[in-house]
Amino acid sequence: MVDQSMLLCCKFFVSEGRNIATLDAVERAVRMNPEIVIVHKFHDRAYNRARYSLVSYVLHDCTGNAIYNPLQQIVLAMAEAAFNAINLELHDGAHPRLGAIDDIVFHPLACASMDDAAWLAKAVAADFGNQFNVPVFLYAAAHPTGKQLDTIRRELGYYRPNFMGNQWAGWTMPDILPQTPDEGPINVSRTRVISMPDTNLVDRCICSKKDSKEACMLLEPNQIGADRVQNLVEMLAAQEGLDVEKGYFTDLSPEMIVEQYMNLISNKKSSP
Repeated sequence: MVDQSMLLCCKFFVSEGRNIATLDAVERAVRMNPEIVIVHKFHDRAYNRARYSLVSYVLHDCTGNAIYNPLQQIVLAMAEAAFNAINLELHDGAHPRLGAIDDIVFHPLACASMDDAAWLAKAVAADFGNQFNVPVFLYAAAHPTGKQLDTIRRELGYYRPNFMGNQWAGWTMPDILPQTPDEGPINVSRTRVISMPDTNLVDRCICSKKDSKEACMLLEPNQIGADRVQNLVEMLAAQEGLDVEKGYFTDLSPEMIVEQYMNLISNKKSSP
């Protein structure tokens, strides 16, 4: 009997938000396993980027250590579909990226622990390095010293646009990486670099102005909510004579994700 109170969530960020055939191929990989559900997805054409939120259970041995999660194999299948379909040399968008798959994030949900998420992140990272021969960078609790994502990205030149001042087009990484990855080779093909952490689930809020978007992650949404972010952005924008539209969320709260998962997995089990 699977304990549905022990859940892990995977946020899978792929560098494609416009090509429906590519996105369909990535989603088909998820449908291979009925024990996994996509609880939320977000496609952004301007960023040319998509995010899938997947959830499944985690099993433990008699000592309490995590030993199995269906996400491990399905994430590899999703990655293979993305690698086969995306050519970063032809890619452009208003969001930086490290590779065809830019980021894979694992979060504990319900009664699962951060150790469970760390175990899965490191297992998937090793699989990626071995199966796809791609560089993988661990961060947050999955990294031995807790190295943060923004540090890794700055070291790799992630935030420097190379087209029209605020766009990223084509391949932007050196063939030999300036930092040694945690898994995989230091040299990279022109599609594949991945960052992979485990961390607590966060809410992402976007405040829109006429010609730009400002995105942020709410690390402690119960303490500092979207309303405070909205008010601060409006105040700063007013000082520059700018108008700000109402912000919106691009993802669900942890509680909503668990509820959505329970509903979807129950519907799957009751289907003939």
